[in-house]
Amino acid sequence: MHLILLLAMVAYDDGKPNTLSAAERDAGWALLFDGDDLDAWRGFEMDRVGAGWDVDGDTIHFSPPPDGSDAPRSDLVSREQFGDFELAFEWRLERGGNSGVMFRVSEDAEKTYHTGPEMQILDDHAHRDGGNPTTSCGANYALHAPSKAMARPVGEWNTARIKVEGDHVEQWLNEVKVVDYRLWTDEWKALVAASKFAQWPGYGMAKRGHLVLQDHGNPVWYRNVKVRRLD
Repeated sequence: MHLILLLAMVAYDDGKPNTLSAAERDAGWALLFDGDDLDAWRGFEMDRVGAGWDVDGDTIHFSPPPDGSDAPRSDLVSREQFGDFELAFEWRLERGGNSGVMFRVSEDAEKTYHTGPEMQILDDHAHRDGGNPTTSCGANYALHAPSKAMARPVGEWNTARIKVEGDHVEQWLNEVKVVDYRLWTDEWKALVAASKFAQWPGYGMAKRGHLVLQDHGNPVWYRNVKVRRLD
């Protein structure tokens, strides 16, 4: 069996969530969430987790703090940085939900989305961004539309993978590769220059950085978050 397909099957077995099989460990996978705590994460430019993020059962959960709360909010940022890697995770949303997963994010910028490309996590049917292919679920946000709509109905778990090697990025949703692109090329630079990201010269240019789970103000759940280094 092709190695990539084998790893995909390994990464999404039907066993206990947030654990690694012997085959996964042998393939170099490591957990970024063990189901018990958020020790592998912190807030962007913070030394602790931002308000709204917690462990809910066997998931990483975000829910907006109550109105009037002055607790600092933030996207969730991996404590470790990654260059070439494969990230596997599962996610689910409520109706109208919006989140995203970013990579190679630098804390030298003001916001996570000033540097890190994003795989869009979205309810296409009840969120306005779903009407634009380049901001729909599975897209490389605002730049590359997914090849097909693969998200499951709201409330169900979805599997996803982001694979980054050098300038090559693949995004997979429910075992289908929906986005494939290259960073730093003339085509990439033209796309960025014609987008809202043009105002941030470092967007998508880093060769190493943090992984990010986005606080976009809507409830979201993540589990089985695991990574293997490819460099």
